[in-house]
Amino acid sequence: MSVPLVDLKAQYHAIKADVDAAVARIFENGSFILGAEVRDFEQAFAHYCHTGYAVGVSSGTAALQLSLMACDIGPGDEVITTPFTFIATAAAISHVGARPVFVDIDPRTYNIDPAKIKAAITPRTRAILPVHLYGQPADMDPILELARRHGLRVIEDACQAVGATYHGRKAGSMGDLGCFSFYPSKNLGGAGDGGMVVTNDKELAERVRILRDHGRTDHYGHQRIGFTHRLDALQAAVLGAKLRYLDTWNEMRRAHAATYNELLASCDLVTPFEAEGCRSVYHLYVVRVSRRDELLAALHESGIGAGVHYPCPVHLQPAYAELGLSRGSHPIAETCADTVLSLPMYPEMTREHIDQVVEALNACMS
Repeated sequence: MSVPLVDLKAQYHAIKADVDAAVARIFENGSFILGAEVRDFEQAFAHYCHTGYAVGVSSGTAALQLSLMACDIGPGDEVITTPFTFIATAAAISHVGARPVFVDIDPRTYNIDPAKIKAAITPRTRAILPVHLYGQPADMDPILELARRHGLRVIEDACQAVGATYHGRKAGSMGDLGCFSFYPSKNLGGAGDGGMVVTNDKELAERVRILRDHGRTDHYGHQRIGFTHRLDALQAAVLGAKLRYLDTWNEMRRAHAATYNELLASCDLVTPFEAEGCRSVYHLYVVRVSRRDELLAALHESGIGAGVHYPCPVHLQPAYAELGLSRGSHPIAETCADTVLSLPMYPEMTREHIDQVVEALNACMS
């Protein structure tokens, strides 16, 4: 029996009736662009995140880009973020014409290290963009305090952390804006691309809403140059059907992580660290291990769908060669990129699946 990194079919079959009914409803009413389905999901998602507003968009990347634009961040500006993330975090900054400024990470949580942010602030800094990587919130209180003192915006990349909490506060609800992805493999995943921006600021919400739909304020009135970054009604219907199960699925992920932690306690690797006051939703279960690439190949041979998130930090990607950052500029992120290994993680896993992963891991490491 093979164990995939994620099993989307298992989730679909568990709630097939709900999802099929939601999709059929869209085809029956013929309302495919925005409309009541998107509005209802936005309201439900805002309530879930404990925010006043939610605006559905076409992807997590679009959520980040439109949030930056809503804050009037553009050419000549700098945005501080982490180099250890998917490239979309930095690319969104580049897409608005601003410059990403990378700050190294905490070696235990893999999130941006708040103690290192102050040194990166310049007169051009406009915002801090922390990432809640792998499902664990970044250390937000010192970030928010630093932003307050320097008059900076805080935009949360919560694309991997829907439902996670930091001292009781939902990921995405703490900064000026929070950004989510509904890519199919996310904890709350659609049947394609989708995203959401949440905020407690009515004006920022309206700016994002205008920007996502050609900059229009009415059908043929366009206030700004905008985009076609709307959340599809089909995706909203699927996501709305799934949202009611999200907390249960996240608890199942946490239970699987606890089982992994117990079974891997004596193994020669580093298991995930959950910071005090944080409640991770384990979008990914990531360990650190030596000879990672060799081990990854061996696991694949054994039928275990392990992966690497992420093998190259953003500052060393060819796309960012113009920044002139060489290896050694962010050593913790670089070391983590060389050693992280993602083990299979999805709610529908059984104890037999986990046992098989651990047995294969021990065999490959011996």
